[in-house]
Amino acid sequence: MTFEIVTVPCRADNYAFLVHDPDTSRTALIDAPEAAPIEAALDARGWGLDEIWITHHHGDHVEGVDALRDRFSASVTGATADAHRLPALDRKVADGDAFDFAGSQVEVLDVSGHTIGHVAFHVPKENAVFTADSLMALGCGRVFEGTPAMMWKSLSRLAALPDETTVCSGHEYTATNARFALTIEPDNPALAARAEAVFQAAEAGLPTVPSTLAEERATNPFLRAGLPEMKAALGMEGEDDIAVFAEIRGRKDRF
Repeated sequence: MTFEIVTVPCRADNYAFLVHDPDTSRTALIDAPEAAPIEAALDARGWGLDEIWITHHHGDHVEGVDALRDRFSASVTGATADAHRLPALDRKVADGDAFDFAGSQVEVLDVSGHTIGHVAFHVPKENAVFTADSLMALGCGRVFEGTPAMMWKSLSRLAALPDETTVCSGHEYTATNARFALTIEPDNPALAARAEAVFQAAEAGLPTVPSTLAEERATNPFLRAGLPEMKAALGMEGEDDIAVFAEIRGRKDRF
Protein backbone atom coordinates (compact mmCIF):
# COMPACT_ATOMS: atom_id res chain seq x y z
CA MET A 1 0.00 0.00 0.00
CA THR A 2 1.43 3.36 -1.02
CA PHE A 3 -1.49 5.54 0.08
CA GLU A 4 -2.04 6.45 3.71
CA ILE A 5 -5.62 5.75 4.80
CA VAL A 6 -6.86 7.51 7.92
CA THR A 7 -10.08 6.56 9.71
CA VAL A 8 -11.81 9.68 11.07
CA PRO A 9 -14.52 9.20 13.72
CA CYS A 10 -17.44 11.61 13.22
CA ARG A 11 -20.80 12.28 14.85
CA ALA A 12 -22.07 9.54 17.14
CA ASP A 13 -20.78 6.48 15.29
CA ASN A 14 -19.88 7.49 11.72
CA TYR A 15 -16.55 7.15 10.00
CA ALA A 16 -15.05 9.20 7.21
CA PHE A 17 -11.82 8.16 5.48
CA LEU A 18 -8.91 10.22 4.24
CA VAL A 19 -6.76 8.80 1.45
CA HIS A 20 -3.42 10.56 1.08
CA ASP A 21 -0.74 10.05 -1.53
CA PRO A 22 2.64 11.11 -0.10
CA ASP A 23 4.25 11.39 -3.54
CA THR A 24 1.83 13.98 -4.91
CA SER A 25 0.46 15.31 -1.58
CA ARG A 26 -3.06 14.80 -2.94
CA THR A 27 -5.77 13.86 -0.47
CA ALA A 28 -9.26 12.48 -1.02
CA LEU A 29 -12.07 12.14 1.49
CA ILE A 30 -14.72 9.45 1.40
CA ASP A 31 -17.96 10.78 2.88
CA ALA A 32 -18.30 13.84 5.08
CA PRO A 33 -20.57 13.24 8.09
CA GLU A 34 -19.46 16.56 9.60
CA ALA A 35 -16.68 19.03 8.84
CA ALA A 36 -14.96 19.71 12.17
CA PRO A 37 -13.27 16.34 12.90
CA ILE A 38 -12.22 15.99 9.27
CA GLU A 39 -10.70 19.47 9.27
CA ALA A 40 -8.91 18.63 12.51
CA ALA A 41 -7.47 15.44 11.02
CA LEU A 42 -6.27 17.31 7.92
CA ASP A 43 -4.81 20.20 9.90
CA ALA A 44 -2.98 17.87 12.28
CA ARG A 45 -1.18 16.32 9.30
CA GLY A 46 -0.68 19.50 7.32
CA TRP A 47 -2.76 18.13 4.43
CA GLY A 48 -5.08 19.91 2.06
CA LEU A 49 -8.16 18.30 0.58
CA ASP A 50 -8.42 17.82 -3.18
CA GLU A 51 -11.39 15.50 -3.68
CA ILE A 52 -14.53 14.32 -1.85
CA TRP A 53 -16.12 11.02 -2.91
CA ILE A 54 -19.71 10.53 -1.74
CA THR A 55 -21.17 7.03 -1.35
CA HIS A 56 -24.85 7.91 -0.86
CA HIS A 57 -27.24 10.70 0.02
CA HIS A 58 -27.98 10.16 3.72
CA GLY A 59 -27.28 13.22 5.84
CA ASP A 60 -24.82 11.44 8.09
CA HIS A 61 -22.58 10.98 5.04
CA VAL A 62 -22.90 14.36 3.32
CA GLU A 63 -23.57 17.10 5.87
CA GLY A 64 -19.95 18.27 5.93
CA VAL A 65 -19.47 18.38 2.16
CA ASP A 66 -20.28 22.02 1.47
CA ALA A 67 -18.19 23.40 4.34
CA LEU A 68 -15.19 21.32 3.30
CA ARG A 69 -15.61 22.24 -0.35
CA ASP A 70 -15.76 25.92 0.57
CA ARG A 71 -12.59 25.79 2.66
CA PHE A 72 -10.45 23.57 0.44
CA SER A 73 -11.97 24.06 -3.04
CA ALA A 74 -12.24 20.26 -3.23
CA SER A 75 -14.00 18.65 -6.19
CA VAL A 76 -16.94 16.40 -5.35
CA THR A 77 -17.70 12.99 -6.91
CA GLY A 78 -20.94 11.08 -6.54
CA ALA A 79 -23.38 8.82 -8.33
CA THR A 80 -25.33 10.07 -11.32
CA ALA A 81 -28.34 8.11 -10.05
CA ASP A 82 -28.19 9.97 -6.72
CA ALA A 83 -27.26 13.42 -8.06
CA HIS A 84 -30.70 14.91 -7.45
CA ARG A 85 -30.30 14.45 -3.69
CA LEU A 86 -26.55 14.91 -3.23
CA PRO A 87 -24.58 18.12 -2.81
CA ALA A 88 -23.57 19.63 -6.16
CA LEU A 89 -21.27 17.25 -8.03
CA ASP A 90 -18.21 18.11 -10.10
CA ARG A 91 -17.91 14.51 -11.33
CA LYS A 92 -20.87 12.17 -11.82
CA VAL A 93 -20.15 8.46 -11.94
CA ALA A 94 -22.01 5.22 -12.50
CA ASP A 95 -21.40 1.51 -12.10
CA GLY A 96 -18.37 0.39 -14.10
CA ASP A 97 -16.83 3.84 -14.34
CA ALA A 98 -13.25 4.45 -13.24
CA PHE A 99 -11.27 7.58 -12.58
CA ASP A 100 -7.70 8.44 -11.64
CA PHE A 101 -6.56 9.56 -8.22
CA ALA A 102 -2.84 10.26 -7.80
CA GLY A 103 -1.95 7.69 -10.45
CA SER A 104 -4.23 4.95 -9.10
CA GLN A 105 -7.45 3.78 -10.71
CA VAL A 106 -10.60 4.12 -8.63
CA GLU A 107 -13.40 1.79 -9.71
CA VAL A 108 -17.04 2.66 -9.09
CA LEU A 109 -19.34 -0.18 -7.99
CA ASP A 110 -23.10 0.19 -7.72
CA VAL A 111 -23.98 -1.39 -4.36
CA SER A 112 -27.62 -0.35 -4.15
CA GLY A 113 -29.86 -1.86 -1.50
CA HIS A 114 -29.45 0.36 1.55
CA THR A 115 -30.32 3.19 -0.86
CA ILE A 116 -30.80 3.30 -4.61
CA GLY A 117 -27.69 4.77 -6.16
CA HIS A 118 -25.34 3.84 -3.30
CA VAL A 119 -21.83 3.35 -4.68
CA ALA A 120 -18.60 1.90 -3.35
CA PHE A 121 -15.14 3.05 -4.40
CA HIS A 122 -12.59 0.30 -5.04
CA VAL A 123 -8.89 1.10 -5.38
CA PRO A 124 -7.35 -2.17 -6.64
CA LYS A 125 -3.73 -0.99 -6.46
CA GLU A 126 -4.20 -0.27 -2.76
CA ASN A 127 -6.38 -3.33 -2.01
CA ALA A 128 -9.01 -1.04 -0.47
CA VAL A 129 -12.74 -0.60 -0.93
CA PHE A 130 -14.87 2.10 0.65
CA THR A 131 -18.30 0.57 1.24
CA ALA A 132 -20.07 2.95 3.66
CA ASP A 133 -23.47 1.40 4.47
CA SER A 134 -23.44 -1.53 2.05
CA LEU A 135 -20.96 -4.10 3.40
CA MET A 136 -20.13 -3.23 7.00
CA ALA A 137 -17.94 -4.80 9.65
CA LEU A 138 -19.81 -7.99 10.63
CA GLY A 139 -22.95 -6.59 9.04
CA CYS A 140 -24.63 -4.70 6.23
CA GLY A 141 -26.87 -1.67 5.99
CA ARG A 142 -30.61 -1.86 6.44
CA VAL A 143 -32.47 -2.33 3.20
CA PHE A 144 -34.27 1.02 3.14
CA GLU A 145 -34.83 1.72 -0.55
CA GLY A 146 -33.86 -1.43 -2.40
CA THR A 147 -34.83 -5.08 -2.08
CA PRO A 148 -33.16 -8.09 -0.47
CA ALA A 149 -32.28 -9.35 -3.97
CA MET A 150 -30.61 -6.04 -4.78
CA MET A 151 -28.64 -5.99 -1.53
CA TRP A 152 -27.57 -9.62 -1.91
CA LYS A 153 -26.31 -8.86 -5.42
CA SER A 154 -24.34 -5.89 -4.08
CA LEU A 155 -22.81 -7.86 -1.23
CA SER A 156 -21.93 -10.72 -3.58
CA ARG A 157 -20.07 -8.29 -5.85
CA LEU A 158 -18.06 -7.01 -2.90
CA ALA A 159 -17.43 -10.55 -1.62
CA ALA A 160 -15.80 -11.37 -4.96
CA LEU A 161 -12.94 -8.93 -4.30
CA PRO A 162 -9.59 -10.37 -3.13
CA ASP A 163 -9.27 -11.66 0.44
CA GLU A 164 -6.66 -9.03 1.32
CA THR A 165 -8.97 -6.13 0.44
CA THR A 166 -9.32 -3.62 3.27
CA VAL A 167 -13.01 -2.88 3.83
CA CYS A 168 -13.56 0.72 4.97
CA SER A 169 -17.17 0.90 6.11
CA GLY A 170 -19.20 3.76 7.47
CA HIS A 171 -20.19 3.07 11.09
CA GLU A 172 -19.00 1.72 14.41
CA TYR A 173 -21.74 -0.89 14.72
CA THR A 174 -19.41 -3.86 15.04
CA ALA A 175 -20.03 -4.86 18.65
CA THR A 176 -23.80 -4.98 18.13
CA ASN A 177 -23.27 -6.79 14.84
CA ALA A 178 -21.05 -9.34 16.60
CA ARG A 179 -23.65 -10.02 19.27
CA PHE A 180 -26.23 -10.61 16.56
CA ALA A 181 -23.92 -12.79 14.46
CA LEU A 182 -23.33 -15.05 17.47
CA THR A 183 -27.09 -15.75 17.63
CA ILE A 184 -26.90 -17.06 14.06
CA GLU A 185 -23.62 -19.03 14.15
CA PRO A 186 -22.72 -19.63 17.80
CA ASP A 187 -20.41 -22.49 16.85
CA ASN A 188 -18.33 -20.57 14.30
CA PRO A 189 -14.84 -20.43 15.89
CA ALA A 190 -13.64 -17.61 13.64
CA LEU A 191 -16.67 -15.56 14.65
CA ALA A 192 -16.16 -16.28 18.34
CA ALA A 193 -12.54 -15.13 18.17
CA ARG A 194 -13.40 -12.01 16.20
CA ALA A 195 -16.29 -11.12 18.50
CA GLU A 196 -14.02 -11.31 21.54
CA ALA A 197 -11.51 -8.99 19.88
CA VAL A 198 -14.30 -6.60 18.89
CA PHE A 199 -15.72 -6.51 22.43
CA GLN A 200 -12.25 -5.78 23.85
CA ALA A 201 -11.68 -2.98 21.33
CA ALA A 202 -15.10 -1.48 22.06
CA GLU A 203 -14.41 -1.59 25.80
CA ALA A 204 -11.16 0.29 25.18
CA GLY A 205 -12.83 2.82 22.91
CA LEU A 206 -10.84 1.70 19.88
CA PRO A 207 -12.15 1.58 16.29
CA THR A 208 -13.07 -1.83 14.90
CA VAL A 209 -13.12 -0.47 11.33
CA PRO A 210 -11.59 -1.13 8.82
CA SER A 211 -11.62 -4.89 8.47
CA THR A 212 -10.46 -7.27 5.76
CA LEU A 213 -12.62 -9.08 3.27
CA ALA A 214 -11.18 -12.39 4.48
CA GLU A 215 -12.48 -11.60 7.98
CA GLU A 216 -15.89 -10.69 6.61
CA ARG A 217 -16.19 -13.85 4.54
CA ALA A 218 -15.35 -15.98 7.57
CA THR A 219 -17.58 -14.23 10.10
CA ASN A 220 -20.16 -11.86 8.57
CA PRO A 221 -23.53 -13.66 8.46
CA PHE A 222 -24.79 -11.50 5.59
CA LEU A 223 -21.94 -12.60 3.32
CA ARG A 224 -22.40 -16.22 4.39
CA ALA A 225 -26.09 -16.53 3.46
CA GLY A 226 -25.30 -18.75 0.47
CA LEU A 227 -23.28 -21.32 2.42
CA PRO A 228 -24.78 -24.75 3.20
CA GLU A 229 -23.73 -24.47 6.85
CA MET A 230 -25.55 -21.15 7.23
CA LYS A 231 -28.69 -22.54 5.61
CA ALA A 232 -28.51 -25.55 7.94
CA ALA A 233 -28.07 -23.29 10.99
CA LEU A 234 -31.27 -21.45 10.03
CA GLY A 235 -33.22 -24.57 9.07
CA MET A 236 -33.41 -23.27 5.50
CA GLU A 237 -31.75 -26.10 3.58
CA GLY A 238 -32.80 -25.98 -0.04
CA GLU A 239 -33.83 -22.30 0.09
CA ASP A 240 -32.25 -19.87 -2.36
CA ASP A 241 -29.55 -17.47 -1.23
CA ILE A 242 -31.75 -14.38 -1.43
CA ALA A 243 -34.37 -15.90 0.85
CA VAL A 244 -31.69 -16.79 3.40
CA PHE A 245 -30.19 -13.32 3.23
CA ALA A 246 -33.67 -11.80 3.70
CA GLU A 247 -34.25 -14.00 6.75
CA ILE A 248 -30.96 -12.90 8.32
CA ARG A 249 -31.63 -9.24 7.55
CA GLY A 250 -35.12 -9.51 9.02
CA ARG A 251 -33.75 -11.06 12.21
CA LYS A 252 -31.17 -8.29 12.51
CA ASP A 253 -33.85 -5.63 12.02
CA ARG A 254 -35.72 -7.11 15.00
CA PHE A 255 -32.61 -7.74 17.11
